[in-house]
Amino acid sequence: MARVPIEPDTKDWTWVLRERCSDCGFDASAIDPVDLPALVRDTVPGFTAALADDDARVRPADNVWSPLEYACHVRDVHLLFDLRLRQMLSDDDPLFANWDQDETAVAEDYLGRDPADVAPALAAAAELVAETYEGISGDQWQRPGRRSDGSVFTAESLGRYHLHDVVHHLHDIGRDARAMTVAAYSASADAYAEGTRAMPDSVRRALDRFAASLGAGARVLEIGSGPGRDAVALEAAGLRVRRTDVTPGFVELLRGQGHVAELLDPLTDELLDPADPRRYDAVWANACLLHVARPDLPVVLSRLASATREGGLFQLSLKEGDGDQWSTHGHVDGPRHFTFWREEPLRAALDAAGWSVLTLEREDGLRGDSWLEVLAERRA
Repeated sequence: MARVPIEPDTKDWTWVLRERCSDCGFDASAIDPVDLPALVRDTVPGFTAALADDDARVRPADNVWSPLEYACHVRDVHLLFDLRLRQMLSDDDPLFANWDQDETAVAEDYLGRDPADVAPALAAAAELVAETYEGISGDQWQRPGRRSDGSVFTAESLGRYHLHDVVHHLHDIGRDARAMTVAAYSASADAYAEGTRAMPDSVRRALDRFAASLGAGARVLEIGSGPGRDAVALEAAGLRVRRTDVTPGFVELLRGQGHVAELLDPLTDELLDPADPRRYDAVWANACLLHVARPDLPVVLSRLASATREGGLFQLSLKEGDGDQWSTHGHVDGPRHFTFWREEPLRAALDAAGWSVLTLEREDGLRGDSWLEVLAERRA
């Protein structure tokens, strides 16, 4: 197999410690170092899935790494950062040995490796460094170390820098949590529509209260319309609904039913309707924002508040619990990533975004899980 040289990456990426990465969305300031072990482990399924694909060895362009090469690189990054962290913990202000990722890729023949061997090796390397992070506490997070180019890190900033590198490469190969979740829903859009056709009693109660509070004719932005069940019921109650979803499969399904539906990401896209740029009377987000990464949800809540009139309503539902996890269950075949929330952090995030919680109720799910059902009002 011919080896086309990859253009060396000579950029100084330390800027990601000061500002959000516009490519992958990583925000270093939102990362609590105690969460690093779980966040590192959460990246493994994306690379595992990419390595299982038939095209794992295929480069998207001659001078761009294949998913296999990226996975080999990330495996070695985990091992490198584990070594550097251990140096920082044992030595005073160590100077790290230089490491050239491009030379390593050639010397180790990344493209010639067997994906079946790389997957468990990457998982083991991720676990190794995750365990090292778990062993850091208190003032140890401020232990210093220096890179050969003069960049100075603490154990905390090195951890954030490390996590960005891994998250960014998941984005490079289209296997970040968001992309995999969207792909899973798209591939199972019809099955999901059939399996969720019946509206749970808890959703019906929330919908009836929401519609009664707004009154006929109110404009509602629906985030995560999915197959469209809720929008039909909202319209039957006299509301005007703008159907949106981040999943192409659902948008295509809705358009096939004759509805106007738009592909929209509430984290990044313009939320006001170009056809009617007034702020909405309300937002309906049933069982969809649970897929938003924890650091991103406050941003989404703030953006939705900015798009809603004063006194407007916001109905959302999230799964109750701690942390986050990948799951394959129900009517979707592919893996989806879920983020869980507890009441107090959720209340705090809503309050900071400009929402006043009117009601917060717990509802039992179909699989023994618990849901937080929230109705909030946009503050003046």
